[in-house]
Amino acid sequence: MPRGNRLEGKVALVTGATKGIGRGVARVFAREGARVVVAGRTPELGLQVEAEILSEGGQALFVKTDIGVEADVVRAVEAALERYGSLTTLVNNAAATHLVGLPERGDTLLGEIQNAVMQESLQTNVWGLFWCCKHALPALARAGGASIINISSGVAVKGAPQMDAYTASKGAMNALTRSLAVGYAKQRIRVNAISTGFIETGEITDEQLAAPGQRDYLTRIIPLPYFGVPDDIAQGCVYLASDEARYVTGAVLPIDGGYLACPA
Repeated sequence: MPRGNRLEGKVALVTGATKGIGRGVARVFAREGARVVVAGRTPELGLQVEAEILSEGGQALFVKTDIGVEADVVRAVEAALERYGSLTTLVNNAAATHLVGLPERGDTLLGEIQNAVMQESLQTNVWGLFWCCKHALPALARAGGASIINISSGVAVKGAPQMDAYTASKGAMNALTRSLAVGYAKQRIRVNAISTGFIETGEITDEQLAAPGQRDYLTRIIPLPYFGVPDDIAQGCVYLASDEARYVTGAVLPIDGGYLACPA
């Protein structure tokens, strides 16, 4: 794929970057000139993403990171500063998606969710988001112009059955996006979110599509006649991270195939 320069000079920390949307964001960012810290829990996959970026002529560093552990988040931010000298961009993508999509995964109707499932969702999706922002903000402020991009979901706005822990956590993300955008605007830190639709990311979504009735249901509620892929979200992240979006903050941008526009 041709290389660009829309993110030349940027240093990006991307969480959940070992697979799915995060992997797509990390690779596309690198192709656009950013130096990328690949943060994720699985060393084998993280080192593979790092190697892919390096082989394409980009710059990347994998840091083993569980965002549900505050010390891991601190280490990832410090690694970015030690290797690249600054941090201009934070992409909060990591989430407990392994709990979502089918009731047997754990996230279901509120009255049936086990406390441990809710705790894991909040630990990663809310506390992890909080820690990533908290520990990245001083470095982002020093950069003199920075961007936080939160990967949210349309279900936080529209609602969805049998995933109440996930919808609650993404609702919190949307609210924090707007609050941070207002609170840190004078420090030239822009904060936006992307509201995703159904994105085909591999094993987890393949299992969901194989469940009886799921493909028909998703086809009915998503107007475009195809599902999204990680690069669709990555391209939106490139825009929000770039200087092209210098006057965009507090936005929740739908990249969802029309999901939020559909009354179904």
